[in-house]
Amino acid sequence: MRFSLVIPCYNEAANLPLLLERCAPLGRLDGVEVILVDNGSTDASAQVLAALLPACPGCRSVRVERNQGYGHGILAGLAAASGEILGWTHADLQTDPQDALRGLALFERHGDAIFVKGRRHGRPLADVLFTAGMSCFETLLLRAPLWDINAQPTLFPRRFSNSWRAAPDDFSLDLYAYYQARRAGLAVHRFPVRFGQRAHGVSHWNVNWAAKRKFIQRTVSYSLQLKAALKP
Repeated sequence: MRFSLVIPCYNEAANLPLLLERCAPLGRLDGVEVILVDNGSTDASAQVLAALLPACPGCRSVRVERNQGYGHGILAGLAAASGEILGWTHADLQTDPQDALRGLALFERHGDAIFVKGRRHGRPLADVLFTAGMSCFETLLLRAPLWDINAQPTLFPRRFSNSWRAAPDDFSLDLYAYYQARRAGLAVHRFPVRFGQRAHGVSHWNVNWAAKRKFIQRTVSYSLQLKAALKP
């Protein structure tokens, strides 16, 4: 298997039909699989996946019985994946799963010793400013260029993720993977992706400034842990 794309899904039953419609062409490609992680959903996600996946060859699901965070769901999907190149993206369709094919093309162009992330455009100004502030903070704190950390998709070679230790279970996984790629000396390649509105429902974290504040607190706390780990 050349490429495995992991998509964590938490209470995304309403999004799943359209998500699978976008994923189905990926699953039909030789050497590509799509793994949808039912990340402890309490809605009808399991039933929707059971009904729709038989019509989507190359797409499958794994189930996390109890939600333990966004990162935990991704790590569960990566553990089940068989690709030489691994990646993840979001289930909310704010970015298109098929963007991963443009990321995969960068591996064909530059070789497998790279780290690939999307670079979002089309976002509200407030979100752009928020991202810029967090990016500057992380770059200065960790002394590594880290920009638009939570952009998707994210792709990397399997042997890189095999080196991870104590990867976080929450949204800090994006920061962890990006930072570890910088530390490992992987060439980082970015490509533009359109960032749109959710197809259905609301974000599980980016709902208001109180949620942003909570996200900042978690991210800063984890960033300080990473910083402390660098000390001799």
